[in-house]
Amino acid sequence: MTRIEGHAGQQTIAALQQFGTDVMFTLNGAHIWPFYDAARDRGMRVVDTRHEQAAAFAAEAYAKLTRKPGLAALTAGPGVTNGISAVTSAMFNGAPLVVLGGRAPEGRWGAGSLQEFDHVPVLQPITKLATTVKQAELAGEIVHGAVTLAASPHRGPVFLDFPFDLFAPTEGEVPDGGADLSPAADPAAVDRLAELIAKAERPAFLVGSDAYWDGAWNELEAAATALGVPCFFNGLGRGMLPADHPHAFLRTRGVLKQRADLVVVIGTPLDFRVGFGTFGDATVAHVVDDESQAAGHVDATTVAGDIAVTLAGLANHTGDRVDHSGWLAELREAEEAARAKETPLLEADDAAIKPTRIYGELRKRLERDAIVICDGGDFVSYAGKYVETYQPGCWLDTGPYGCLGNGMGYAIAARTVHPDRQIVVMLGDGAAGFSLMDVDSLVRHDLPVVMVVGNNGIWGLEKHPMQMIYGWDMACDLQPETRYDEVVKALGGAGETVTSPDEIGPAMDRAFASGVPYLVNVMTDPSDVYPRSSNLA
Repeated sequence: MTRIEGHAGQQTIAALQQFGTDVMFTLNGAHIWPFYDAARDRGMRVVDTRHEQAAAFAAEAYAKLTRKPGLAALTAGPGVTNGISAVTSAMFNGAPLVVLGGRAPEGRWGAGSLQEFDHVPVLQPITKLATTVKQAELAGEIVHGAVTLAASPHRGPVFLDFPFDLFAPTEGEVPDGGADLSPAADPAAVDRLAELIAKAERPAFLVGSDAYWDGAWNELEAAATALGVPCFFNGLGRGMLPADHPHAFLRTRGVLKQRADLVVVIGTPLDFRVGFGTFGDATVAHVVDDESQAAGHVDATTVAGDIAVTLAGLANHTGDRVDHSGWLAELREAEEAARAKETPLLEADDAAIKPTRIYGELRKRLERDAIVICDGGDFVSYAGKYVETYQPGCWLDTGPYGCLGNGMGYAIAARTVHPDRQIVVMLGDGAAGFSLMDVDSLVRHDLPVVMVVGNNGIWGLEKHPMQMIYGWDMACDLQPETRYDEVVKALGGAGETVTSPDEIGPAMDRAFASGVPYLVNVMTDPSDVYPRSSNLA
C-alpha cells in the first residue's frame, strides 16, 4: 500500500497509474476538476475533446492499442450520458475502459443541483461495475479494485462517479501494482482440444479480440505452425499473424462452411460475425478467456482460461496428428485465386468511383505498422475485405455493437499512443456526421491523421436493402457532394475533394505528407452495393 495525501482525486489517479494508464481523455466540467488537479500533480497527460463520446471512444481505443485500462473522465449528467454508446461498445468489445463520472453533491442530493442525475442505474447494465464512491479515504482502494475488475477476464468497462462534496482534503491508501488475474485453463481440457485438432482432416482457427487482449500472438503462431492449422481473423485478432504469414488467410473464410471438419473459434463470441457458431457440418470448438463467455446456443467443445496459456498447450501437443499440409495448400490456392480476382476491383477506373479503388490505392501506401480505423457501414465493410494487417493492434473497428461515431475518438487515441505511425481513418459520409467536429481536438493537440471519406450521399447500408425489400426507401439520403474537406480546413486541418479515380493516389500521398489532420473526400458511386452475405440477426 502507498499512502496518498490530498483528496479522493489524488488517490484515484494514483490507483490508475498502478496499471500503467498514463493518459486521461475528457471534456471539461467543474464536477471533475479534482481529477485534473491530480493528473497535473502526478504527471498524467490530459487530452480533451469536443464531445464526451469522443473522449470515451478515445479511452476505449487507448485500451485496445496498449492493452492497459483506458481512462475517460466525464462530467455529471449529460457528460456521462453522452459517453454511453462508447461504454456499451467497450462492453461488447471486452475492453477495459474506466469511466470516472462527476456527480452532484451528496449533501444536497434531491434539492435540484446542477446536472443532478443518478447515473449508476443507467450504467449498471453495460458495465462490470457501476457504483458511487462515498468514502473519500477509501477512494484509492475502491478505484484500484474497480480497475482490477475491468482488466480481469472477461474484460470490460467499469464506472465510478464521485459526489462533488467528496473532494475535501483527506488521505488514503492505494494498493501497489496491477494484478494479472487470468486463470489458466484446465490442462486436461487443453489436451482434449489438441487431440481433436490433431485428428481432424481439415481444421481451422478463427481468432478474435480476446486472444489479442491475452497477448497471445506468439502462442498462436506456435500452435498454428506446430499443428498445421490455417488461421482466420476478426476484430483485434487481425494482425496476430502477419497477413503474409503462410498460415494466415483473409479471403477464403467462406470455404470453412463447405470444407472444414473442425473450426476452433478462439477469443470471440459465437455471434453474427462468425455465423452464430455454425460452419456447415464442421465440429465447433470454442476457446474463451472466461467461463462467462461460453456459448449457450451452440453445442461446442469449450476451453475456458488464459488464451495464451491454452495456445501454448496446443503448441506443445506431442501426440499423433494428421498431416494438414494438403489442406493448407488447398486453402492457399483458393486464397491466391481470390486475390487475383480482386485486381480489377482494386484498379477500377469507372468514372463513378468504386469504393474498391480507394482501397487499392490505400494498400499501396500503408506501412506494415499502420493503424487503420473503421467508422461506417458499407464503405468501411470493404476495409474488412481488402485491408491487410501485419501487426497486433493495428486494426480498430467499432466491434459487434456496430456503433457509428468512434472514428475521431479512436484517431485521437491512436496518434496519442503512436506518434510516429501512419494513422488512417476510413469514414462513411454518414459516420462523418457523428464526430468530424473533433478534428478540432486533433488540431489543438497536434495529432495529424489521414481521414478518407467514401462520399456517396446516402446511408448505403440501409438504402439498398430497403430498395430490395420494399421497392422504395425512406430517410436514406444525405446531402450530395458535401465538402467534408472544407469542414476540416475550417477547423485548422487540410484536405481536398476527389472526383476521378486517378486523383485518389496522389491525394493520399499529399495527405500522408502533410503533417496535419487531412481529409480526402472521395465522391463514390451511390449505386455501388457492398456484397453482404452475413446474417446479422
